Amino acid sequence: MNTIELVAPAGSPEALDAAVGAGADAVYLGVKSFNARLRSANFAYAHVEAAIRALRRRGKRCYITVNTVFEQREADRMYQLLAYLSRIEPHGLIVQDFGVAYMARRYFPSLKLHASTQMNIASGRGVNMLSRHGISRVVLARELSFEEIRDIRANTGAELEVFVHGSLCISESGLCLFSSFLGGKSANRGMCTQACRRLYHTADGSSESGYFFSPADLQLIEHIPALADAGVNAFKIEGRMKSADYVGAVVSAYREVIDALGGSEERIAGAVERGKHILRHDFAREKTVFHYASHTALSFLNPRQTGGTGIPLGKLLKVRGKDDAYQGLIARGETPIFEGDTIRIHSADDSRRLSHKIASIERVEQDGRAGSEIWASIPPGFAVGDDVFLIQTKAMAKRYPPVIPRGAFSGGGGRAPGHEKAPRIELTGSGNAGGVNIDTRAAHAQHTSVTRKIKVMPEGLYAAVSHIGDLYAVQSIKPARVILTLNTRTLAGLLSGTKPVAEQADQPRASKRKPPLPFRADDMILALDPYAPHALEASFADAMPRLCQEGYRVFEINNPAHVSLFRNLDATLIAGPYLYTFNRFAAAFVRGLGVDYIVPPLENNRQNLERTFERQDRASVFVTVFAYPALFRMRNDVRPLYGWSRFRDSQDEYFSLITEPDGASPASGASFVIPERPFSIVDKIPFLSEAGFRRFILDFSGPTLKKKDYKTVMTAAKEGSPLPNTSRFNWKDGFYKDNEKNKV
Repeated sequence: MNTIELVAPAGSPEALDAAVGAGADAVYLGVKSFNARLRSANFAYAHVEAAIRALRRRGKRCYITVNTVFEQREADRMYQLLAYLSRIEPHGLIVQDFGVAYMARRYFPSLKLHASTQMNIASGRGVNMLSRHGISRVVLARELSFEEIRDIRANTGAELEVFVHGSLCISESGLCLFSSFLGGKSANRGMCTQACRRLYHTADGSSESGYFFSPADLQLIEHIPALADAGVNAFKIEGRMKSADYVGAVVSAYREVIDALGGSEERIAGAVERGKHILRHDFAREKTVFHYASHTALSFLNPRQTGGTGIPLGKLLKVRGKDDAYQGLIARGETPIFEGDTIRIHSADDSRRLSHKIASIERVEQDGRAGSEIWASIPPGFAVGDDVFLIQTKAMAKRYPPVIPRGAFSGGGGRAPGHEKAPRIELTGSGNAGGVNIDTRAAHAQHTSVTRKIKVMPEGLYAAVSHIGDLYAVQSIKPARVILTLNTRTLAGLLSGTKPVAEQADQPRASKRKPPLPFRADDMILALDPYAPHALEASFADAMPRLCQEGYRVFEINNPAHVSLFRNLDATLIAGPYLYTFNRFAAAFVRGLGVDYIVPPLENNRQNLERTFERQDRASVFVTVFAYPALFRMRNDVRPLYGWSRFRDSQDEYFSLITEPDGASPASGASFVIPERPFSIVDKIPFLSEAGFRRFILDFSGPTLKKKDYKTVMTAAKEGSPLPNTSRFNWKDGFYKDNEKNKV
């Protein structure tokens, strides 16, 4: 059996103490910028250095999270951070951005890199692609079954890490745009506002309300032996926003089981039971195995469960007091609570959530029963009907020996990032695509033994659709080219006998089994789904040569796993928006994969687009100017759970729930949440054209539209006029900026 590493979160020095004291082999922590939990305490630079030294002395490992994407304007600060980290020598960096990976491998090769789960790696091909580019360990996407994890292990020699406990995202790993769409607080920038945990209301005539997208918490303690036997190298616990007591309890539970591995079945079973007993008191949500052993949303979604954590105490029955001396009748004695315990109060309309340490308790006898009414101190502003949860007891608080001696840096000390400038890199080289030079020689050497012919894509407006039937609808607006989503459903349609128009022209009528497609294969781009699970890997690998033989030669890739599908094929590749080219370094990384054109991310803004792609680069860039962005992408058909398709939030923003029974997985389908107000900057096309951009995408994938809708959007795009009732997304204002949190 391989050596198993237990990796624990350290969102604060106290949590670091708990993780190490309870038996973690490694911890992961963030500094004050460029990590996916900017709202956690994180660590000062001096404390990071001290933690690395202390952990090294203990034979433990320290991984630093640099797992967000950075904008081009932040390139100098990212370079400074990586230079600093290379000097203090952590055991590894957890990264999401291809730009970070490119910068680290080229300029700081001593840094060991781990791929964050936010990279959305769900297949052996994805792992192997990253391994070839200097990533030594991959934290797999969380939406995987045991069989898929086992098969990935059998198809790669890289280190694999899986999440085994903690909070889950409803959206596929790294693909959530909801928080960003609502106010620029991007999950890919560490500013997630947890839109999945919010209260929503149906808007289709019914009057349902619920936490429709708030998943239960992951718990795989019973499956640790099987995962260990499958060859997983590291087990990861989520929780950099959690308390030290939570971290200590969860680490100790999994330590029990890992230490029993290799022993008798009775010993392992006993350790699992002891671990489960410890986890009964982790004050978290209901538990689920997620996709590990089940693909149904019924197993991890409960709309009646509030979005927060803790043991439910009930609702506030009465409120009294004034100024700051408020009290609430929060229970009738069923669950014991005491002074020093911590509660969380959650307003009934989901507008406010607040944690509070109880300063005073008053037990009032009622109907002859002592203590049958319990009044506890509460913060002001809450009312009758608000929910109350117990999230920590005073008794559960446990002190651990400090990893970093307290007061060690009261007089300052330690190093900090310097003031280096990031090197300037060029995106151009040999070759030619659309008037822009592209260097693909390195990609040829690694990924193909044939000479690729880079197809020059025409300038103009491109229309994207998600169903074969929609091709007929967009035919009338005459786009320069059409982009079709390629998933299990559309792939079957393309290969089942339907032929493009030109290929049917000379065939006898009897052989035409299906109506011809309205576009020639030469006029179509096939866009691969960003979620690429291992279960679909073989079928798509078999399909690509067949598609190329049919004349489909241009593909949009949206996952690292897609790259190797085109080895030895003469295909032109476009890097789609889910490869997140937010900076020139990320663009250089994907260009090195053999990519000829780039579609920047949907949550981008004008300033960053122009900084990333200088004028000489812009003719090889596609700009999305209209879209219904998928805010949540779920690896489930949720129709068995929900009978509605339209809902709203507390701000009366409306959304649609779209399901595809066989869109992303043969076992579970897919579901998407899209806004009813589409993103549109079609009126900015004249400005973008003047700036040197030449290709624009009108993305109609997602909702079912009428023919007049396509014409309305196309007309506005051609005239450069604004569309009513649309959103600018982040185009104008950019990402939310927290100046203090984002400083290096």
